[in-house]
Amino acid sequence: MSARMRVAIVALRHPSGRFSVLVPEMEDRLRELGCEVEVIDPDARPVDLGAVRTDADVYILKSGTEAALSFAGVLHARGARVVNPYPVAAACRDKIVQTHVLAEADVPVPRSWMTVQPMSLLPQLGEGPLILKDPRGSQGRGLEIVHDGDGLAALPVGTPWLAMRYHRPEGEDLKLYRIGDEVFGVERIFPARTYAQKLGRPYAVSAELRDIVLRCGDAFGISVYGVDVIRSRGRHWVVDMSGFPGFKGVPEAGRRIVDHVLSHSDAMATEVAAS
Repeated sequence: MSARMRVAIVALRHPSGRFSVLVPEMEDRLRELGCEVEVIDPDARPVDLGAVRTDADVYILKSGTEAALSFAGVLHARGARVVNPYPVAAACRDKIVQTHVLAEADVPVPRSWMTVQPMSLLPQLGEGPLILKDPRGSQGRGLEIVHDGDGLAALPVGTPWLAMRYHRPEGEDLKLYRIGDEVFGVERIFPARTYAQKLGRPYAVSAELRDIVLRCGDAFGISVYGVDVIRSRGRHWVVDMSGFPGFKGVPEAGRRIVDHVLSHSDAMATEVAAS
Protein backbone atom coordinates (compact mmCIF):
# COMPACT_ATOMS: atom_id res chain seq x y z
CA MET A 1 0.00 0.00 0.00
CA SER A 2 1.33 3.41 -0.95
CA ALA A 3 1.97 5.76 1.95
CA ARG A 4 0.13 8.41 -0.03
CA MET A 5 -3.01 6.41 -0.68
CA ARG A 6 -6.03 8.74 -0.71
CA VAL A 7 -9.23 7.65 0.99
CA ALA A 8 -12.48 9.63 1.12
CA ILE A 9 -15.23 8.84 3.62
CA VAL A 10 -18.77 9.82 2.58
CA ALA A 11 -20.42 10.56 5.93
CA LEU A 12 -23.23 12.61 7.42
CA ARG A 13 -22.32 15.37 9.85
CA HIS A 14 -24.93 15.44 12.62
CA PRO A 15 -26.56 18.69 13.86
CA SER A 16 -24.05 18.75 16.73
CA GLY A 17 -21.32 19.15 14.12
CA ARG A 18 -19.95 15.71 14.83
CA PHE A 19 -19.85 12.59 12.73
CA SER A 20 -20.74 9.14 14.04
CA VAL A 21 -18.16 7.62 16.37
CA LEU A 22 -17.09 5.28 13.58
CA VAL A 23 -15.88 8.07 11.29
CA PRO A 24 -13.15 9.53 13.55
CA GLU A 25 -12.06 5.96 14.35
CA MET A 26 -11.57 5.32 10.63
CA GLU A 27 -9.86 8.68 10.14
CA ASP A 28 -7.41 7.99 12.95
CA ARG A 29 -6.53 4.57 11.58
CA LEU A 30 -6.10 5.86 8.02
CA ARG A 31 -3.76 8.63 9.16
CA GLU A 32 -1.87 6.16 11.32
CA LEU A 33 -1.25 4.17 8.13
CA GLY A 34 -0.03 7.30 6.32
CA CYS A 35 -3.09 7.83 4.12
CA GLU A 36 -4.52 11.15 3.02
CA VAL A 37 -8.07 11.40 4.33
CA GLU A 38 -11.04 13.49 3.23
CA VAL A 39 -14.57 13.42 4.70
CA ILE A 40 -17.36 14.36 2.29
CA ASP A 41 -20.92 15.18 3.42
CA PRO A 42 -23.21 15.57 0.36
CA ASP A 43 -26.01 16.73 2.68
CA ALA A 44 -24.04 19.72 3.92
CA ARG A 45 -23.80 21.82 0.74
CA PRO A 46 -24.63 21.80 -2.98
CA VAL A 47 -22.61 19.40 -5.12
CA ASP A 48 -21.54 20.68 -8.52
CA LEU A 49 -22.24 17.58 -10.60
CA GLY A 50 -19.98 18.79 -13.39
CA ALA A 51 -17.03 19.15 -11.06
CA VAL A 52 -17.16 15.96 -9.02
CA ARG A 53 -13.62 14.69 -8.54
CA THR A 54 -12.81 10.99 -8.31
CA ASP A 55 -9.17 11.28 -7.37
CA ALA A 56 -9.35 9.25 -4.17
CA ASP A 57 -8.15 5.66 -4.39
CA VAL A 58 -11.11 4.44 -2.34
CA TYR A 59 -14.41 6.04 -1.29
CA ILE A 60 -16.03 4.55 1.82
CA LEU A 61 -19.79 5.06 1.74
CA LYS A 62 -20.66 5.41 5.44
CA SER A 63 -23.70 7.70 5.16
CA GLY A 64 -27.06 6.13 4.36
CA THR A 65 -28.93 9.29 3.33
CA GLU A 66 -30.59 9.67 -0.04
CA ALA A 67 -28.13 12.41 -0.96
CA ALA A 68 -25.16 10.22 -0.07
CA LEU A 69 -26.56 7.32 -2.08
CA SER A 70 -27.06 9.55 -5.13
CA PHE A 71 -23.55 10.94 -4.71
CA ALA A 72 -22.21 7.37 -4.60
CA GLY A 73 -24.06 6.74 -7.85
CA VAL A 74 -22.27 9.69 -9.43
CA LEU A 75 -18.93 8.37 -8.18
CA HIS A 76 -19.75 4.93 -9.54
CA ALA A 77 -20.69 6.35 -12.95
CA ARG A 78 -17.31 8.07 -13.06
CA GLY A 79 -15.49 4.81 -12.35
CA ALA A 80 -14.59 5.44 -8.71
CA ARG A 81 -13.93 2.59 -6.30
CA VAL A 82 -16.72 2.78 -3.73
CA VAL A 83 -17.14 0.59 -0.65
CA ASN A 84 -19.74 -0.71 -0.69
CA PRO A 85 -20.33 -0.39 -4.47
CA TYR A 86 -23.25 1.84 -5.43
CA PRO A 87 -25.41 -0.92 -7.03
CA VAL A 88 -25.12 -2.96 -3.83
CA ALA A 89 -25.76 0.01 -1.55
CA ALA A 90 -28.84 0.92 -3.61
CA ALA A 91 -30.16 -2.65 -3.50
CA CYS A 92 -29.65 -2.89 0.27
CA ARG A 93 -31.34 0.48 0.74
CA ASP A 94 -34.50 -0.81 -0.95
CA LYS A 95 -35.96 -3.43 1.41
CA ILE A 96 -38.02 -4.98 -1.36
CA VAL A 97 -34.99 -5.65 -3.57
CA GLN A 98 -32.93 -6.64 -0.54
CA THR A 99 -35.51 -9.17 0.66
CA HIS A 100 -35.83 -10.75 -2.79
CA VAL A 101 -32.05 -11.14 -3.18
CA LEU A 102 -31.71 -12.70 0.27
CA ALA A 103 -34.62 -15.09 -0.31
CA GLU A 104 -33.08 -16.21 -3.61
CA ALA A 105 -29.87 -16.99 -1.69
CA ASP A 106 -31.81 -19.26 0.73
CA VAL A 107 -31.36 -16.84 3.60
CA PRO A 108 -34.15 -17.37 6.18
CA VAL A 109 -36.33 -14.32 5.59
CA PRO A 110 -40.04 -14.27 6.45
CA ARG A 111 -42.46 -14.86 3.59
CA SER A 112 -42.90 -11.48 1.95
CA TRP A 113 -45.09 -9.52 -0.45
CA MET A 114 -44.87 -6.17 -2.26
CA THR A 115 -47.98 -4.07 -2.74
CA VAL A 116 -49.23 -0.53 -3.27
CA GLN A 117 -52.73 -1.55 -2.14
CA PRO A 118 -52.50 -2.69 1.51
CA MET A 119 -56.07 -4.06 1.50
CA SER A 120 -55.02 -6.56 -1.16
CA LEU A 121 -53.15 -8.37 1.63
CA LEU A 122 -56.36 -9.20 3.47
CA PRO A 123 -56.25 -12.91 2.46
CA GLN A 124 -52.75 -13.23 3.93
CA LEU A 125 -54.03 -12.18 7.35
CA GLY A 126 -55.87 -15.49 7.50
CA GLU A 127 -52.54 -17.13 8.34
CA GLY A 128 -51.53 -14.59 10.97
CA PRO A 129 -50.42 -10.96 11.38
CA LEU A 130 -48.17 -9.09 8.98
CA ILE A 131 -45.54 -6.43 9.50
CA LEU A 132 -45.58 -3.75 6.82
CA LYS A 133 -42.50 -1.65 6.14
CA ASP A 134 -41.66 1.46 4.22
CA PRO A 135 -39.13 -0.02 1.75
CA ARG A 136 -36.77 2.90 2.39
CA GLY A 137 -37.43 3.35 6.10
CA SER A 138 -34.75 2.99 8.75
CA GLN A 139 -34.26 2.86 12.52
CA GLY A 140 -37.72 1.42 13.05
CA ARG A 141 -39.52 4.20 11.16
CA GLY A 142 -42.38 3.19 8.90
CA LEU A 143 -43.14 -0.15 10.61
CA GLU A 144 -46.75 -1.25 11.09
CA ILE A 145 -47.82 -4.56 12.64
CA VAL A 146 -51.25 -5.40 11.23
CA HIS A 147 -53.69 -7.97 12.65
CA ASP A 148 -56.90 -7.19 10.78
CA GLY A 149 -58.52 -5.41 7.86
CA ASP A 150 -58.93 -2.20 9.81
CA GLY A 151 -55.17 -2.05 10.20
CA LEU A 152 -54.67 -2.47 6.47
CA ALA A 153 -57.34 0.11 5.66
CA ALA A 154 -55.54 2.71 7.78
CA LEU A 155 -52.39 2.53 5.66
CA PRO A 156 -51.70 4.92 2.73
CA VAL A 157 -52.47 3.66 -0.77
CA GLY A 158 -50.37 4.17 -3.88
CA THR A 159 -46.86 3.93 -2.43
CA PRO A 160 -44.94 0.64 -2.21
CA TRP A 161 -45.07 -1.44 0.96
CA LEU A 162 -43.01 -4.46 1.90
CA ALA A 163 -45.17 -6.89 3.86
CA MET A 164 -43.60 -9.73 5.85
CA ARG A 165 -45.17 -12.53 7.81
CA TYR A 166 -44.87 -11.34 11.41
CA HIS A 167 -42.95 -13.65 13.72
CA ARG A 168 -43.20 -12.45 17.32
CA PRO A 169 -39.63 -11.92 18.58
CA GLU A 170 -38.45 -13.86 21.61
CA GLY A 171 -35.86 -11.97 23.61
CA GLU A 172 -33.94 -8.98 22.34
CA ASP A 173 -32.94 -8.30 18.74
CA LEU A 174 -29.62 -9.46 17.38
CA LYS A 175 -27.38 -7.14 15.41
CA LEU A 176 -24.83 -9.16 13.48
CA TYR A 177 -21.92 -7.45 11.75
CA ARG A 178 -19.41 -8.74 9.24
CA ILE A 179 -16.00 -7.22 8.59
CA GLY A 180 -14.07 -9.47 6.22
CA ASP A 181 -13.96 -12.95 7.73
CA GLU A 182 -14.98 -11.75 11.19
CA VAL A 183 -18.59 -11.84 12.39
CA PHE A 184 -19.66 -10.00 15.56
CA GLY A 185 -22.88 -10.25 17.50
CA VAL A 186 -24.60 -7.58 19.59
CA GLU A 187 -27.81 -8.14 21.54
CA ARG A 188 -29.95 -5.08 22.24
CA ILE A 189 -33.49 -3.92 22.82
CA PHE A 190 -35.65 -2.57 20.00
CA PRO A 191 -36.07 0.24 19.48
CA ALA A 192 -32.81 1.36 21.07
CA ARG A 193 -33.08 4.99 22.19
CA THR A 194 -30.03 5.79 24.32
CA TYR A 195 -26.42 5.41 23.20
CA ALA A 196 -25.87 2.72 25.84
CA GLN A 197 -28.85 0.78 24.49
CA LYS A 198 -27.46 1.05 20.97
CA LEU A 199 -24.13 -0.40 22.13
CA GLY A 200 -25.99 -3.40 23.54
CA ARG A 201 -24.14 -6.43 24.84
CA PRO A 202 -21.77 -8.83 23.06
CA TYR A 203 -23.50 -11.96 21.78
CA ALA A 204 -21.71 -15.21 20.98
CA VAL A 205 -22.25 -15.98 17.29
CA SER A 206 -23.12 -19.63 16.69
CA ALA A 207 -22.02 -21.56 13.61
CA GLU A 208 -25.60 -21.35 12.31
CA LEU A 209 -25.75 -17.57 12.67
CA ARG A 210 -22.31 -17.13 11.14
CA ASP A 211 -23.40 -19.14 8.11
CA ILE A 212 -26.54 -16.99 7.77
CA VAL A 213 -24.53 -13.78 7.96
CA LEU A 214 -21.98 -14.95 5.40
CA ARG A 215 -24.73 -15.99 3.00
CA CYS A 216 -26.23 -12.49 3.23
CA GLY A 217 -22.98 -10.87 2.15
CA ASP A 218 -22.22 -13.48 -0.48
CA ALA A 219 -25.64 -12.81 -2.04
CA PHE A 220 -24.52 -9.24 -2.74
CA GLY A 221 -20.79 -9.86 -3.11
CA ILE A 222 -19.76 -7.69 -0.14
CA SER A 223 -17.89 -8.29 3.11
CA VAL A 224 -18.67 -5.19 5.24
CA TYR A 225 -22.30 -4.92 6.39
CA GLY A 226 -24.82 -5.58 9.14
CA VAL A 227 -27.77 -7.96 9.48
CA ASP A 228 -30.77 -7.74 11.82
CA VAL A 229 -32.01 -11.07 13.14
CA ILE A 230 -34.94 -12.02 15.36
CA ARG A 231 -35.55 -15.29 17.18
CA SER A 232 -39.03 -16.76 17.11
CA ARG A 233 -40.15 -20.27 18.13
CA GLY A 234 -36.64 -21.62 17.93
CA ARG A 235 -35.86 -20.18 14.48
CA HIS A 236 -33.75 -17.28 13.30
CA TRP A 237 -35.17 -14.83 10.75
CA VAL A 238 -33.27 -12.13 8.88
CA VAL A 239 -35.50 -9.05 8.85
CA ASP A 240 -33.14 -6.36 7.54
CA MET A 241 -29.67 -5.77 6.16
CA SER A 242 -27.58 -2.60 6.12
CA GLY A 243 -24.85 -1.98 3.58
CA PHE A 244 -22.82 0.08 6.05
CA PRO A 245 -24.23 0.33 9.60
CA GLY A 246 -22.67 2.08 12.59
CA PHE A 247 -21.11 -1.15 13.94
CA LYS A 248 -21.98 -0.08 17.47
CA GLY A 249 -20.77 -2.60 20.02
CA VAL A 250 -18.05 -3.99 17.74
CA PRO A 251 -14.62 -3.54 19.35
CA GLU A 252 -12.26 -1.30 17.34
CA ALA A 253 -14.70 -1.37 14.43
CA GLY A 254 -13.10 1.59 12.64
CA ARG A 255 -9.64 0.01 12.70
CA ARG A 256 -10.97 -3.35 11.56
CA ILE A 257 -12.92 -1.82 8.67
CA VAL A 258 -10.00 0.27 7.43
CA ASP A 259 -7.57 -2.64 7.64
CA HIS A 260 -9.95 -4.87 5.70
CA VAL A 261 -10.82 -2.26 3.06
CA LEU A 262 -7.20 -1.38 2.36
CA SER A 263 -5.97 -4.97 2.36
CA HIS A 264 -8.66 -5.92 -0.15
CA SER A 265 -8.67 -2.75 -2.27
CA ASP A 266 -7.50 -4.56 -5.41
CA ALA A 267 -10.24 -7.17 -5.12
CA MET A 268 -12.80 -4.46 -4.47
CA ALA A 269 -11.71 -2.67 -7.63
CA THR A 270 -12.63 -5.85 -9.50
CA GLU A 271 -16.05 -5.89 -7.77
CA VAL A 272 -16.68 -2.29 -8.86
CA ALA A 273 -15.74 -3.02 -12.46
CA ALA A 274 -18.09 -6.02 -12.52
CA SER A 275 -21.05 -4.24 -10.91
